[in-house]
Amino acid sequence: MTERYESDIDVAALDAIDVHVHIEVDAAGNTSLPPVLAEAASKYFSAGGAPTIDGIADMYRGLRMAAVVFTVDATTQLGHPALSSAEIAAAAARHRDVLIPFGSVDPRTGARAIEQATRLVEESGVRGFKLHPTVQGFDPSSEEYFPLYAEFDRLGVPILVHTGQTGIGAAVPGGHGLRLRYSNPMLLDEVAAEFPGLQIVFAHPSVPWQDEALSIATHKSNVWIDLSGWSPKYFPEQLVRAARSYLQDRVLFGSDFPMIDPVRWMRDFAAYEIDDAVHRKLVLSNAARLLGLDDPH
Repeated sequence: MTERYESDIDVAALDAIDVHVHIEVDAAGNTSLPPVLAEAASKYFSAGGAPTIDGIADMYRGLRMAAVVFTVDATTQLGHPALSSAEIAAAAARHRDVLIPFGSVDPRTGARAIEQATRLVEESGVRGFKLHPTVQGFDPSSEEYFPLYAEFDRLGVPILVHTGQTGIGAAVPGGHGLRLRYSNPMLLDEVAAEFPGLQIVFAHPSVPWQDEALSIATHKSNVWIDLSGWSPKYFPEQLVRAARSYLQDRVLFGSDFPMIDPVRWMRDFAAYEIDDAVHRKLVLSNAARLLGLDDPH
């Protein structure tokens, strides 16, 4: 029987928690995206190859960071089999000192997605879920998906939802049929209002809808923002101002590895010279609180 994930993360021994790390390839060499989209994303980000989950664990351990790891199940939209979230959780269990597994389900499979989400939490021990409305091809504001959100809420786990533009399908004719409008954060305002107990993380600076994302996060205390997918030197000014001040308790460090290297992210972020206490919140303490990890500070 596959071992269920249980965390053994010592927050006091960490310098940061990266809440946004993709698993792009499994031990058998299967990939999370069809080749045409994987190539387009690599060009968009000028990224190198994708390491295995064991390589990711070794890297983050060496950096004194923990990492939230996941794939995206977009089987219906892409016609490409997803990597197994259960296998990712099992691999994270081998590296429970440094990895935190999130699951992913295909929302367009209806009741099956709900059943799968329940199993991933109760049997595999995943600590949250990743959704990507553009790549998965669904409007997150549609009531069709409310039963799935209700199950996430019942299970007591956060969801990390892609917002803003994406490198997936970039510069491909028709964007490979992917719709950017599904990743407008305003579509998640409906979800945050309907499920006030569900913690929702807006993944990435939400370009070109940054002001909408900040407005929702300011209005609804169950909404968070992660800073992944961009080098910090390109962050919109209003996002930096919010992270420094009125949203400092609900902004999170994320890299989007392997698309963005966490070392580069940290180096570029240091240029903002943020107060040490606020910096610790952004790169470590906020994530520990969201994920239910003990933080001695």
